[in-house]
Amino acid sequence: MNLTKILAISGKPGLYELKVQTRTGFVAESLIDGKKITVNLKSNVSLLSEISIYTYEGEKPLTEVMQQIAVKENKGQAISHKEDNATLAAYFKQILPDYDEERVYPSDIKKVLNWYNTLQAKGLVTDLAPAVEETKEEAPAAEEKPKKAPAAKKAKAKKEE
Repeated sequence: MNLTKILAISGKPGLYELKVQTRTGFVAESLIDGKKITVNLKSNVSLLSEISIYTYEGEKPLTEVMQQIAVKENKGQAISHKEDNATLAAYFKQILPDYDEERVYPSDIKKVLNWYNTLQAKGLVTDLAPAVEETKEEAPAAEEKPKKAPAAKKAKAKKEE
């Protein structure tokens, strides 16, 4: 399941796919209705590939949780996110038995199931292998930020002399 370009935008319903980055933000396309929107850099945006679920042993990436839902449902639709909280908690316990019940709220479970069903309806529920490859490709982008750090260290070194 490839979640690297799938976004959740605060204040906007549903999920979006990252299309193009611009100087002032980016263009995203809604997975629900296909409309494109521009999002500025000040918006609160989360990449699904970077979201994790709390467990008693640590954190579990959302990609793995969704993959477990896909295996349980044979890549079909999961239960509705509109079920009552007890039903949702029992279902999530089957998917992720060691999830931290104190830190994972019913609203979080509803989001995960809603997101899974949205992705499944769009045919984006696939095997886990592509997401692992894409994660390796993202590493060079993360390396761009540290390039600025050595210059800052040099400036500090000059001030100390």
